[in-house]
Parts: sequence; structure tokens; C-alpha cells
Amino acid sequence: MKKNLMNMQCLDIYLSSLSMEEYREIEDELTVSDIKLMPLRSWDIYNQHYAQQLLNLKQQNAINSFKELAKRFKWKNDLELVFKNKSFDALVLTNMNAKIEWVSEGFTEMTGYSSSYALNKTPRFLQGKKTDRAVLNRIKRKLSKDEPFTEVLVNYKKDQTPYKCEISIIPLINDRTTHYLALERQA
Repeated sequence: MKKNLMNMQCLDIYLSSLSMEEYREIEDELTVSDIKLMPLRSWDIYNQHYAQQLLNLKQQNAINSFKELAKRFKWKNDLELVFKNKSFDALVLTNMNAKIEWVSEGFTEMTGYSSSYALNKTPRFLQGKKTDRAVLNRIKRKLSKDEPFTEVLVNYKKDQTPYKCEISIIPLINDRTTHYLALERQA
């Protein structure tokens, strides 16, 4: 079996180097005992690339949706700089009273909570017994300074599974700070 797999890998490399015309010339001669050849000869590489492309697309969609909100609120932040080289699973927009006004689709994937459930709640519903009070106090102090910062805390999914969440918070400003944007990712 191991030898067959090695031969198949070598065959895969050879086949991937062929032009389509060369492949069609030998296609009928290819037989592998009871294994149907897939038209895609580099599945692992493709799958990894596809997953990364899907993540990039989800992030770009979230950014585009957020930019529409930014136009409406007339925030003066440089949004290109806010998102430059940043990876996130979810975006969360809160008002000055810490009430959630908008979440990206990734929020539901990361937490299990729907966006409609999260709206008008504070992020406290994500906290639990392993959430460190000292981290929460640091977040509160940093928010009062109206400067961007990053913290890691333990949050809880809808099914009560704890997870480490890295949160980068950016104050959103027009003439003054009106909202906060949190870029969140599971750490």
C-alpha cells in the first residue's frame, strides 16, 4: 500500500507537469487499481489555497460592510490603516454605552450567537467564570483613554465552551469618539 501511495504521488507530480494536450494523449492508459482519479491533481494545495481565499473574502466582505457604516457615521479614522495587516474572525461595533450595534458574519461563526441576539447587548454576555477580572479592568481603563489597544481574554461561546479571544479595539471618531470597533480573533 505504501509503495502504491508513493507511486501515486510520483504520478501526481508527473501528471501535473503535463500540458492538457499531453495529458489527453495518455489519459486512457491511466489506471489505478479501484481508485478513481480526480481531475484536480493537487488537492491539498488547492484546498489550502481555497480556505485562505475564503477567509480573505469573508474578511473583505466584513470590511466593506463596516466601511458603509463608517460613511453613515462620518468617522475620520483611516480605515485602510485600521485593517492593514490585521487578521480577524469577527468585527464588533459598540456605542459609547458598550451596547453592540453591529457584528460581522464572522461573529456568529466564532461565538455561535446570532447577530440579532447580540444587538443591543453589551459584550458581557460572552464572559464567564474564567474571564479574568484584571483584564476587564485594564480594558475599561484603556477605553477611557480613547486610544487603540489589544488585549486577550477568555470568552464563552453559546455552547459555553471557553476560548481565548484577542481583541483589538479602535475608537471611532468624527468630532469626538462615538463608537468602538473591536477586531476579534480566536487566539
